[in-house]
Amino acid sequence: MKKSISLVFASVLTLAIAGCGNNSNSASSNQNGNAAEAAAPAKDSAKVTKIIVGTGTAFPKVCFIDENGKLTGFDVELLKEIDKQLPEYEFEFQTMDFSNLLLSLETKKIDLVAHVMEKNPERELKYFFNKEAYAHWRNRIVVAKDNNSIQSLDDLKGKKVLVGATSAQAQILENYNKENDNAIDIVYQNGAANDTVAQISTGRVDATLAADFVLPIIDPQSQLKATGDELSSADILYVFRKDDADSQKLSDAIDSAIKELKTDGTLGKLSTEWLGADVTADSVK
Repeated sequence: MKKSISLVFASVLTLAIAGCGNNSNSASSNQNGNAAEAAAPAKDSAKVTKIIVGTGTAFPKVCFIDENGKLTGFDVELLKEIDKQLPEYEFEFQTMDFSNLLLSLETKKIDLVAHVMEKNPERELKYFFNKEAYAHWRNRIVVAKDNNSIQSLDDLKGKKVLVGATSAQAQILENYNKENDNAIDIVYQNGAANDTVAQISTGRVDATLAADFVLPIIDPQSQLKATGDELSSADILYVFRKDDADSQKLSDAIDSAIKELKTDGTLGKLSTEWLGADVTADSVK
């Protein structure tokens, strides 16, 4: 590895791809005092632009701290492969709470967000996305396995639904509530504990929304189930600052790297390894 990474594991996931990371940490060393990872052959520092990548630490299989105190997962390992394709850049990871990622991008504390971010109209108003999707999935309602009464958003009226603040899933519910007099009781996951499965299975909340690949990752004992038709279909992309020439240049470079990784099979292999399936083939047109 050519980068050293500093992080604390906070086992957090809002089932709806939302709560990645609890604390903001630099990428120089991990909080347990572990030694930095062995460096890969160095790039020519005189010609390399350092890119600060904002991500999280508590989304199993996507961006998390493993048993050795190492930041890893689908998003992390893919960025490392992309970095190998781009000699003009060097990526450094900075972790923080999911709800702080976009604000950190706006305030130039980071240069891009890598957190399986869905492209939607609300985000497009404020941010810039690269063009080449690196994953694609669909969101559905998730309930306790013995719940047969909920099939649609209309069925969630008067119900408590758990989602992560600023997540794409929260946006789906917020948009519904705007047109339906706040009919759904949205409960925002604060990232304090990985208790989504427990909250639903014990009835503290009635449901959540989740991308199709998430359920087997966070619910290996199958206490929950996806129900009803898909609520949205989204490309997964990197997020950059809008109207920024450097961001546009970086985005173009990343698009070229992703195309190469698709062609040589690396992208599909990483998806299967980390997410249990190749979720990279489809794309919203």
